[in-house]
Amino acid sequence: MSYSVGQVAGFAGVTVRTLHHYDKAGLLSPGDRSPAGYRLYSDADLARLQQILFYWELGFSLDEIGVIMADPGANALGHLRERHRQLKEQITRLDKLVEVAEHAMEVQQTGVELTPQERFEVFGEVAFDLSYATDAHLKWGHSEGHRQSMARAAAHTKEDWRQIMEEAAAWRRRLIAAHDEAAAPDGDRAMALAEEHRDHIGRWFTPCPPEMHCRIADDYVEDARAFALVVPPSEQRTGLAVFLRAAVHANAERVRTS
Repeated sequence: MSYSVGQVAGFAGVTVRTLHHYDKAGLLSPGDRSPAGYRLYSDADLARLQQILFYWELGFSLDEIGVIMADPGANALGHLRERHRQLKEQITRLDKLVEVAEHAMEVQQTGVELTPQERFEVFGEVAFDLSYATDAHLKWGHSEGHRQSMARAAAHTKEDWRQIMEEAAAWRRRLIAAHDEAAAPDGDRAMALAEEHRDHIGRWFTPCPPEMHCRIADDYVEDARAFALVVPPSEQRTGLAVFLRAAVHANAERVRTS
């Protein structure tokens, strides 16, 4: 039995233009013609179209579909396994992003909102990278410390933030001075700065045992976005993040053995 392009479009839920596009791409080219010269699709063409739409729905490109359809026995299973893996990863990430969005809505509902001018007044050059905030939540969001930190941050007032940033700026100046003066990262001066940083986190955000403090310091070295929250790029020096991490780890060992 033969079907017109309009009938097939209706059966498949696609547009006539899509079928013409498949024809031009060499994916589905019906061989039959009506007496008037119009394309006619056979039952075999409809079965092939169903396969094309199946792969398209799974996210394969037309080029990938063409490869699979050219030699389905040799290629389809491998392509489907790879797509299955990619889709599972995508689902996992989307589920986590839903959690991030829900958490962000909670923060907006319970936290104090600052105007852009107030943010500039309080934070100055310290910029909060939304991509880092999202990645940090994906990485640490399961932990009680991260949840508590976000909840306390949301509850801080403008004056709280002003004090937090003033304390951080004063500490940052001493950190940079220690680094520039070649203080030993495992010496008393550097370890005191590390302990002050740990105390700052504990007073304003969440209890910060030495193990957590080490993970935070590791992040400063591994992710420039994280370190930019502590030292704005305009104030950074080569090796400063490594110096801080070494001081934090040395201080953590001192705290654990004292």
